[in-house]
Amino acid sequence: MLEGLKQEVWECNLELPKNGLVVMTSGNVSGRDIHTGYVVIKPSGYSYDKLKPEDMVVLDLEGKIIEGHLAPSIDTATHLYLYRNRPDIHGICHTHSTFASTFAVLGETIPPFVTTSALLGGEVPLGKFVPIGGDNIAREILDTIGDKFAIIMKNHGVFTIGYDARHATKVAVELEEVAKITYFALLRGNPIRLSEEQLRETSGMYTDKYGQSPIDNA
Repeated sequence: MLEGLKQEVWECNLELPKNGLVVMTSGNVSGRDIHTGYVVIKPSGYSYDKLKPEDMVVLDLEGKIIEGHLAPSIDTATHLYLYRNRPDIHGICHTHSTFASTFAVLGETIPPFVTTSALLGGEVPLGKFVPIGGDNIAREILDTIGDKFAIIMKNHGVFTIGYDARHATKVAVELEEVAKITYFALLRGNPIRLSEEQLRETSGMYTDKYGQSPIDNA
């Protein structure tokens, strides 16, 4: 069941090691089906090299396994709590990417110094330290993330949310690039912070103009 969503979530999970956002078996991406509400997520502790679409685990929002031969991610409870409490979310990504996590262990937010910060919703907030797994980390994410697409959790790592699994994954990739640029800029001097107006203008450009439009061949 949900073969299309399994394929999408599988492809998104493979983007994590491809883009250097995870090592070994860490990290995960999930997606929620808009019709059934079922969630597809990466299995726990499973090598990305061996991962296949059929290895994805399908669960309902209460955590009951609907389909799958492997145990779901250890972060499943966090994903499910977010989905239950944010009906607008249909994709979640979790990583320990190096530069973003550097800010997390320093206990610092990631300021909007570069235009691609607009894709993240502006400044990336910092959540309090919460032990991994369960609902508590999800509650802290909900309390802190606001209208952003990304959050870093103190002494932990990154959670991104999106309209679907691909969007959440794209945000995670963009976040690491923003964090890398910000890290080096802070080493060099005092970076120029973008204003809220500049962020809104940039966000509008990405929303309205970036990408391809259908070509009228008439």
